[in-house]
Amino acid sequence: MTGGPGSGPGGEPGGGLLVVGDVITDVVARHHGPLAAGTDTPASVRTLPGGAGANVACWAAHEGCGDVRLLGRVGADTAAWHERELAACGVHPFLAVDAEVPTGTVICLVDSGACGERTFLTDSGASLRLAPGDWSDALLDGAGRLHLSGYLLFSESGRALAAVAVESARARGVPVSLDPASAGFLARLGAGRFLALVEGMDVLLPSRDEACLLTGLPDPADAAAELSRYVPLVVVKQGGAGAVVARSGTVYARVPAAAAAPRDTTGAGDAFTGAFLAALLAGAGPREAAEEGCRAGARAVERVGGRPPRAGRRPSAECRPGSGAG
Repeated sequence: MTGGPGSGPGGEPGGGLLVVGDVITDVVARHHGPLAAGTDTPASVRTLPGGAGANVACWAAHEGCGDVRLLGRVGADTAAWHERELAACGVHPFLAVDAEVPTGTVICLVDSGACGERTFLTDSGASLRLAPGDWSDALLDGAGRLHLSGYLLFSESGRALAAVAVESARARGVPVSLDPASAGFLARLGAGRFLALVEGMDVLLPSRDEACLLTGLPDPADAAAELSRYVPLVVVKQGGAGAVVARSGTVYARVPAAAAAPRDTTGAGDAFTGAFLAALLAGAGPREAAEEGCRAGARAVERVGGRPPRAGRRPSAECRPGSGAG
């Protein structure tokens, strides 16, 4: 594994963010018209670093969190590149290198004529092989929060790792958040099984589609309230419709979206989550943190790819244990 506990960038002791999740190579194809079956469709194609877990970590660092660590698994083919890209975003990477399976790849088809909406073709690759053997309790040294990518729950080894990580966090009193990550994979896993797996977590950050799928309710606010009976704080991300915050069975706040001119919605939810967690760690309450999340999401959709710009981190407060849910 590259990196080592305690060797990352500085930050307030007890106030860092540990993210456990996927590191993926994104091939982003922005096509400029309807896909033409059996022939060519003009497109702009770029290869970029991605992955929901990695994107969240990068956005948290960009939003001012001073000590962000990421545990992920990549193939030997692109390990060095991903490590450099994460470090350039201010994230300290702890990457298990898989000698047998390549790094996961996602082909992102982005319709440039439909507000940047995207369709994913996903080969999860090495990320699905992240397992308890990749975990070290020392990763939580100095951490104020643990965040899990929902992609962990879609493989047996990932579920086992998530259980180990949550148990370790609980023993230290570190709050745990999770983003369900994929409505498609979530439907295959099943709502009941998912809700059993998130028992004992502190924050859930689903998209509108994920929240409605998990509850069977068509209204995202109702879905948020219902989910907050299972997890104390639920924030449903609604893209251009903002966010709904619910606590203990009741809608707590409705946060409007920030204005944006969308180019590519890839990673917008990850940007929201990273900024939301950074704000909680800096002492914000859930409403204020959701407002920060909406602003980050708006900035994300105006860029191609799921990562923030590298030109400096926002001068916000250092991460420290905040006043979020728990």
